[in-house]
Amino acid sequence: MAIQTREHGGHHHHHHHGGNVYLTSANKADAGVRITRIGLLANLAMAIGKFIGGYVFHSQALIADAYHALTDLVSDFLTLGTVAWSIKPPSERFPNGYGKIESIGALGVSSLLLCGGVFMGLNSGQVLLDQFYPEAASSFSHVAALGHSHHGHGHSHGVSIHAAWLAAGSIVVKEWLYHATMKVANERKSSVLASNAIHHRIDSLTSIVALFTIGGTYIFRDASWLDPVGGLLISLMVIKAGWGNTRTSLLELADTTVDDEVKESVEKAAFKALTKMKDSSAIKIRDVQGMKSGQNYLMDVELAVPGAWPISRSREIEESVRAAIGEGVRGVKRVKVRFIPLEHEELTFSEEFIAPELTSRANPEPEDVDDAAHTHDEHDSTTRKRR
Repeated sequence: MAIQTREHGGHHHHHHHGGNVYLTSANKADAGVRITRIGLLANLAMAIGKFIGGYVFHSQALIADAYHALTDLVSDFLTLGTVAWSIKPPSERFPNGYGKIESIGALGVSSLLLCGGVFMGLNSGQVLLDQFYPEAASSFSHVAALGHSHHGHGHSHGVSIHAAWLAAGSIVVKEWLYHATMKVANERKSSVLASNAIHHRIDSLTSIVALFTIGGTYIFRDASWLDPVGGLLISLMVIKAGWGNTRTSLLELADTTVDDEVKESVEKAAFKALTKMKDSSAIKIRDVQGMKSGQNYLMDVELAVPGAWPISRSREIEESVRAAIGEGVRGVKRVKVRFIPLEHEELTFSEEFIAPELTSRANPEPEDVDDAAHTHDEHDSTTRKRR
C-alpha cells in the first residue's frame, strides 16, 4: 500500500467494529441517552438529599456539595440536547450534518467545569485567608459571593456524623456513573459524553473532600482548615479537567484532523474492500484524511487508478470502498473518494485548494471592478447605437 504506517500520538481509545448505531433521542433504550438520563435523575436526587441532609445535620460541606450537584443538572440537559441534535441527518443548510452542535455542547459542559473550578478555588482561598490572615481576607471577601458557600464555617458546631453517610453514598453513585458514562463515550467516540463522565468523577472527588471534612471534625478539635485546603486541591483538578475538555472541543470546532487510529482503521477497511476487486493490484491508496464532527467522522480517501479506466469503473470502486468503511469503522458518517491518475505521483489533497494568485484574479481590486464596469457600460452604449 502507498500510505506509510503512522505513529500513534498520545492515548487513543480502541474502536468497536460493527453496525453504525448512533444515539437517538427517540430510542429510550439507547445506551448514551439512557446513561445521561440516569445521571440527570441521580444529580437531582443527590442535590435534594444533600440540601436536606446539610440542613438537618448542620453540615455546610453538604450544602455546598448540593449547589455543585445543581450545576451538574445544567451539564446533563446540555448533553441530552446536543446528543439529540448531533444524530440528525444532513440537510441543505447543514450539508455536513449536525455533529458540530455536539462539539459546541461539549464546549459548554467543559466551560462549566472550568468556571466552577476557578470559583471553587477563589472561595477556598478566601476561607483560608479568613482563618490565617483576617486583615487580608477583608479585601478579598467580595469574591466569595461568586463561589460556593463557605465550607469551613460551622463544621465544629454540632455536625452530625450521619452527614458522612450521604457523602459516602454520593461517592459510590458518582463513581458508578463515571465508569458507565465513560464506557459509552469510548464506544461512541463522543466528546460531550466524555466531558460528562469526567464531571461525575470530579463530583466524586468533591464528595470525598466533604467526607474527610465531616470525619475530620470527629478526629481533630479544630479541623476547619481541612476543607479549604481540600477545596483548593479539588479546584485545581476541576480546572485541569475542564481545560483539557475545552481544548479538545475547540480543536474539533477548528476542524483539526482525526486521530491516526481512525485513519488507519479507514485505510484497512478500504484496503480490504479493494483486495476483493479485479485488477486490485492497479489500485493504490494514496492518502486518508478526515475531521471529527461531534460523534461523526467525515473521511476523505484518495485512490490512484490507471488514467485510462472509465468513470463507471471508478464509481464501482467508490461504492465498494464507502460500504466497507461504513461497515468496518464505527462513527464514519460520510466518505468522499477522490480519484487521481496512477501516473501522477505528485498529486495530493492540497491541490484541491485554490492557489493565492488565482484567488486574487477572481477577486479584483475595487479600481479594477470600476474599470470593468465602465468598459461594460461603453460596450452596451455602442451596441444600442448600432441598433
